[in-house]
Parts: sequence; C-alpha cells; structure tokens
Amino acid sequence: MTAFRRGRASDLAAVEAIQYRSPEAAHWDPSDYLAHEFWVAEVAGHVAGFLVLRHLAAGECEILNLAVAWEFRRKRLAEGLLHAALQHFCGVVFLEVRASNEAAQKFYKYFGFQQVSIRNLYYDNPPESAIVMKFHSC
Repeated sequence: MTAFRRGRASDLAAVEAIQYRSPEAAHWDPSDYLAHEFWVAEVAGHVAGFLVLRHLAAGECEILNLAVAWEFRRKRLAEGLLHAALQHFCGVVFLEVRASNEAAQKFYKYFGFQQVSIRNLYYDNPPESAIVMKFHSC
C-alpha cells in the first residue's frame, strides 16, 4: 500500500539516494526541502518518491523537484505525489524541466501543464535549456 505524506528530516537520506539515482531530477541539497512543502510517497515503510513545492506569492507556487525511485516507476507514484501536493492549493503552478526530458514533459502535459517559455542554458552538467510549464489548479 502507498501512502502520500509530508516529508520529515528522517526521510532525507532516502530522498538523497533517489536524487542520486535520478540524473534527470534536480540535485538540490535535500535538507533545503524542509523549508518548503515537502511530500513523500511511502511504500511498505520505505520512501519511494518525493515532491517539493515552493510557494512564491499569493496564488503562485513552483514545483522544485519530483522524483521516484527506479524500482517504483510506472506505478502512479508521481501522479499521487502531484495530487497530494496540489490538493489544497488554488492558483498557478510553475515548473522547469530539462528540454531533453520528454517523459516528464509528457507527464505534466497529461495533467494540464502547458509550455509557456524556454530558459536557454538554464541547467548545468550538462548545459541544457529548460522548458517552463504552467498550470492553473482551479
């Protein structure tokens, strides 16, 4: 059974491991996630994925990171995390995704996100542009 819950400091080691094994995800310092809206997907007592949402202003937020461990992909955990994080938010949601990450772009488009711009050479290692996407949650 999968549970979607707020992340805790005790989850950070698992989140760091998921980030490390997910080259397409942003690689932030996991301890920084505690300052934001931090969600985890827990399967059989183990963290299997996470999502971090940062509130920008009234009615605006951005998804900083979303990643699921390889062994739990294609099990709708990313969808569950997105729903859990946005369940009580009404407004505009932004995110950036690597231009080469077509799977993520397709996932977000499925949920109604639309491409609004491109940030040239936004990412490092390797240098790559970001696709900026936007969604109205209500």
